[in-house]
Amino acid sequence: MLVVRSSGSGGPQMTGLPRGETGASMTDETAISYQAAVRGTPVLSSTGTQIGTLEHVLEVPEVDVFDGIVIATKAGLRFIDADYVQRITRSHIWCSLDDAQAAQLPPPEGAPVYHVDALQDSGHSLHDVMGRLFRRPHWTREDDQG
Repeated sequence: MLVVRSSGSGGPQMTGLPRGETGASMTDETAISYQAAVRGTPVLSSTGTQIGTLEHVLEVPEVDVFDGIVIATKAGLRFIDADYVQRITRSHIWCSLDDAQAAQLPPPEGAPVYHVDALQDSGHSLHDVMGRLFRRPHWTREDDQG
């Protein structure tokens, strides 16, 4: 906390933390909330092997409940239940699953996930020009991306 007080010498005097001390610092390994997790964060198994990267967090915001995470792997999207997520930091997400269990993770259930491919109409053909003219989005279903 920084407080500005007037000193006897006529100018303001800054007070706060003692000289040389800094406030609590946050390193890349400091635990953070699931709400602060960033897409693309590496997800590690209990052995330290990277099993994928964070795609998105599943939560029930009405009751503030963390349900789990969906990760992008070489085999596609996979779901990790919140019970298996040990720690979330700015640089990694650690899970209690070993490598064999991680290989058997199920795909997420629910409605399909779609992404917009903004570069699909980046060429010079009439089709591409018309796509840009009318700002037509090109949606790609997650399981079609391979």
